Amino acid sequence: MLERIAARLAALRKADQLRDLRMPSGIPLSSNDYLGLAAHPRLKEAIAGALDRDSRFASTGSRLLTGNHERWERLEREFADFIGVEAALYFPSGYAANIGLLSSILKPEDTVFSDAANHASVIDGIRLSHAKRVIFPHLDLNYLEDALRSDRAAGERVVVVESIFSMDGDRAPLSDLAVLCERFNASLIVDEAHTTGVVGLQGRGSVDATGRADRVLATVHTCGKALASMGAFVAGSRLLREFLINHARPFIFTTALPPYCAAHVSEAIALTREADVQRAHLKQLSEYAHRRMRAAAFDTGNGDSHIIPVILGSNETALRFASHLTAAGFAVRAIRPPTVPEGSSRLRLSMNAGLTVEDIDALMEALTSVREAEVVRE
Repeated sequence: MLERIAARLAALRKADQLRDLRMPSGIPLSSNDYLGLAAHPRLKEAIAGALDRDSRFASTGSRLLTGNHERWERLEREFADFIGVEAALYFPSGYAANIGLLSSILKPEDTVFSDAANHASVIDGIRLSHAKRVIFPHLDLNYLEDALRSDRAAGERVVVVESIFSMDGDRAPLSDLAVLCERFNASLIVDEAHTTGVVGLQGRGSVDATGRADRVLATVHTCGKALASMGAFVAGSRLLREFLINHARPFIFTTALPPYCAAHVSEAIALTREADVQRAHLKQLSEYAHRRMRAAAFDTGNGDSHIIPVILGSNETALRFASHLTAAGFAVRAIRPPTVPEGSSRLRLSMNAGLTVEDIDALMEALTSVREAEVVRE
């Protein structure tokens, strides 16, 4: 077995796909800390205050055994109120939330229609459900409409998308998707990982911003990105929450996080509600970065969000660009298959509210310099 493991690692190394845990240093361009809240002193104070007040600072079991705490139930009500839905259930990670939701509500006789660019946690949740899968080309609603029309399965039909896609930075047309799902009697699930805290009034997400919450079965909101904390919520109806408590295996069989973590997330939500200045700056900065990169003829895809892919093609080229940018003082990583399709290796640049226009100008200078060096090298 160790020989086989070594051979598989060698194959990754040969294909320039071997990963490591080195932390990039410099101006942060890989972080999901979109609002720049990760070092906010109020988060630290919230944790310290909870530890001082609570007699128990370990969960000691799953929430269905000994791990529940009034802080968790209060937090779930608080988040549901924040985004304007009936109820929410907290999971220890976004991955666990998608796995738990999709593997429990889908059955083998159902058909799930999943965007080709959906996150790995969505893909794995669907696989575990054993439902029939239809993977439609990225944001191709014509293909999706034809697939929905031609589906003859006896079970339920569910469409799953991300509101902003994590590697492309483009947005799902949620209003059009809601109309399509209503037309073909399908349910819609939206992963709001990269819009929670960033998009909409007080950062409530894209579903709330488009006014389509009543047309969506469930939304998934991670807390480890713009909310600068941990875990994730599945939000929707009270009925869905009760169902997940009884059927979602990652919830049922996972030891709960310590209750002071709930205080951290709660304070993060409060900070996010107050972060209008950061959201406005992030939006303006992202627009500026898109303009500069497209004017310089970099391939940044079709998005307009705070996630900007610089698509470079080969693994080798992406690694060289990342290495040069790191040497120039930017914290950036190359994104390669299987995270993205073959031949589309890239830099995934994450804008955050701590960056300045001057940072973007310096980045453009570095990117242009690397590209010129690539031309000379060829």
